[in-house]
Amino acid sequence: MDSASSPPSRRRWSWGSALAGAATTVAAAAVALCRPRDPRFELISIGLSTFHFRPPAALDIGLTLTVHATNPNVVPVRYGASTVSILYGGAHLGTARLDAGEQPATSCRLLHLPARLDGVELAHHARAILSDVARRHMELDAAVQITGEAAVLLWSRRFSVRIDSHIVVDPVFLEVIEQDNRSEMQLYLT
Repeated sequence: MDSASSPPSRRRWSWGSALAGAATTVAAAAVALCRPRDPRFELISIGLSTFHFRPPAALDIGLTLTVHATNPNVVPVRYGASTVSILYGGAHLGTARLDAGEQPATSCRLLHLPARLDGVELAHHARAILSDVARRHMELDAAVQITGEAAVLLWSRRFSVRIDSHIVVDPVFLEVIEQDNRSEMQLYLT
């Protein structure tokens, strides 16, 4: 039997198809690399900056919080001033100030935040705080909302980042024992 097999069909190579495939690959890589990522924050240290006792029972405690901030995005950001709320047992214990600033793309930086603890709230929680000092284990929470702009090509896009932290410190030596930091970023397209 004569089997007439047809020769395999040859597809012609096309520059148009190659360019379309390359453009699709470049666009997919750009989307994967440029998608917004949540910034990371880590409390490195706590330093006592002021400690004043004012009669009758007012305590003035100032701290300096050193925070390691990482911008994992491929664009620089500018952010406005914000106030960090410091909570103890669900009660507002004090605040830290984040000054307005900027951070380059894919960079890390140390931020030094001045903080002030409320003497009246410290007095309200004196028994629990003294117990924590004796155990050398104090749990604090911190929350902040940061707003700013990210420069994307020729346009600036507004964003906001919500950061919630749970921090365990040694209140005697002001050492950070452990922490859990969660951030969530929202990018506004308008």
